[in-house]
Amino acid sequence: MSVQTASYTAMHLSGTKQDAPAEKAKKSHRWLKRNKMSCSAALVEKRLPIIGWIRTYDTSCFVADLIAGLTVGLTVIPQGMACAVIAGLPPQYGLYSAFMGCFVYIFFGSCKDITIGPTAISAMLVKPYVDKFGPDVAVMICFLSGCFVFLLGVFQLGFLVDFISMPVIIGFTSAGAISIASSQVAALLGIKGGGHTFLEYWIKVFENIENTTIWDPVLGFSCIAILLFMKYMTNWFKPAVPRSEMTVGKKIWTGTLKYLSLGRNALVVLISTVIVFLIMENGISPVAITGDIEEGFPDVGFPNFEVVYQNETLPFPEAFAELSSSIIIPFVLVLESIAIAKAFANGKTIDATQEMIALGLSNIVGSFFQSFPTTGSFTRTAVNNASGVRTQLGGLYTGAVVLLCLGLLTSTLKFMPKATLAAIVICAVIFMIEIHELTMSLWKSKKIDLIPLYATFISSLIIGIDYGMMIGIGVNVLFIFHEAARPKLSMETLSVLNKEVIIVSPDRGITYPAAEHVKDIINRQSAQHVGSDLLVVLDGKRIYSLDSTAVRVLKSLLEDLRIKNHYIYFWNWNKQIADIFVSFDGKDSELFKFDCTVEQLVLNDEDSLVQTRRRSSSASSSTSSESTEQAWTEEKMQV
Repeated sequence: MSVQTASYTAMHLSGTKQDAPAEKAKKSHRWLKRNKMSCSAALVEKRLPIIGWIRTYDTSCFVADLIAGLTVGLTVIPQGMACAVIAGLPPQYGLYSAFMGCFVYIFFGSCKDITIGPTAISAMLVKPYVDKFGPDVAVMICFLSGCFVFLLGVFQLGFLVDFISMPVIIGFTSAGAISIASSQVAALLGIKGGGHTFLEYWIKVFENIENTTIWDPVLGFSCIAILLFMKYMTNWFKPAVPRSEMTVGKKIWTGTLKYLSLGRNALVVLISTVIVFLIMENGISPVAITGDIEEGFPDVGFPNFEVVYQNETLPFPEAFAELSSSIIIPFVLVLESIAIAKAFANGKTIDATQEMIALGLSNIVGSFFQSFPTTGSFTRTAVNNASGVRTQLGGLYTGAVVLLCLGLLTSTLKFMPKATLAAIVICAVIFMIEIHELTMSLWKSKKIDLIPLYATFISSLIIGIDYGMMIGIGVNVLFIFHEAARPKLSMETLSVLNKEVIIVSPDRGITYPAAEHVKDIINRQSAQHVGSDLLVVLDGKRIYSLDSTAVRVLKSLLEDLRIKNHYIYFWNWNKQIADIFVSFDGKDSELFKFDCTVEQLVLNDEDSLVQTRRRSSSASSSTSSESTEQAWTEEKMQV
């Protein structure tokens, strides 16, 4: 019985040992499955941020979002129509572009403050193409830009935007703001305008300046004064005591001032439109008005991929070729949106990939509703933030206000004065001009950055803001190439143990554009010591990159120095970089020295020199004996 029990126990233990790997495999499979599911859920929540914040949505969030959404909605109506005018489109296109981005961003956006919609910069970039091909091309550019931005996000290519430096951005936005404001001067004076660049706008103004009316400038400049006053009145009439110590009356007063300031655009448009409507009812037309606006909602459908040019319909491939220069538009859209997201992040990390996906989808979906390119608006985002928005759902109420306007108020908006729209645009863009501030900072810190700043600024004003941006990026890239090709070399000449030593310290890795430069510098320095016993030490503590071209050039440097009877050591290099050098041809590993002093390098060089001379002398003596023996043999044969 005991034998059977022992046998059973042994079999049981054996079975347990055999089953252990299988059990471990099952556990690993369950862990991987559970981990994969959690990763998938996290990824879905990351790509659909609404899943995260909607769980905690409550009544207080609803009230805050409703107030902010309505306030932004009242702001975007006049601003959107003004942006459409800047783009050379009928005013209703500004409303068509103002609601769908808000709806899409609710699901895909990661920043609660951002509102997607038409902006003055995007409108200015589209204008040349609209003037040439008509309104349909703006919708097609919106679709193509959306696809491009979406792909940038999917393939995580947002780093391309990092090649647009701050001086280029400031130069571009400042020139854009000046150009946009200049484009509205004609409407402000009640005269006919036109053009695509800063110079062209002012040429048209001076050509028609004698046709300036009386009441258009009066209304326009009055609106500018009112808008600026209402922008700053909260600071001028701000109570001296903290809000916690205010009486109920003072809280109501400050709250009223705050929302009057936030809604100043809508208020100015409403008052000026009502005044003009009442005057025109009596048969008087004192100012130029927007005119008939197409009523109702936009037609829903695919963008028209064929454009008409000079009464000829261009198929999509030809139209796409004509729009090749518009490639800058999606980058500007991304740049604006990401910059605004960072400005209102309040210390949180911004997922640039997600923002690009949200922006791309906003433009793709918006193009089916006759939208022109849209992006984050700094003005409306600031209004949204100041209004106390809590979640992205504020965009729902903003979009609802725009749809309500399209459905009910478009017939009334035809009485909106053009001078009022011009005043709104000018007051929105003048605060984007920051070139004077950056100029002072760069003059004190790094003057060389003034070159891309003013290259972008001047070319944007003269040629156009799209080409100006390209020129600015080109200048910046040249600076990057020059810096990569010309690393700074610190040269130090020492006398160590009666031996001349030159220590060369590059400030960065040596790549193929810089290799010849490094070689030339070292050769020039060594040429000054011809005939002397010189040791060159290439300090590699800052060298973290080395390519095959650089290795080949440095190998040729070794030969150049050996011809002059000069020697070189590679000192304190990263061992992985040293492996790249040695592995190239399997030679010169003895030239790399780690964890030693310069004195030890010199002593090591003396030992190497003695050994070299011994080898040379033994080689010469053996050669001499061989030649003597050969001569003796020849003489013997002659005899």
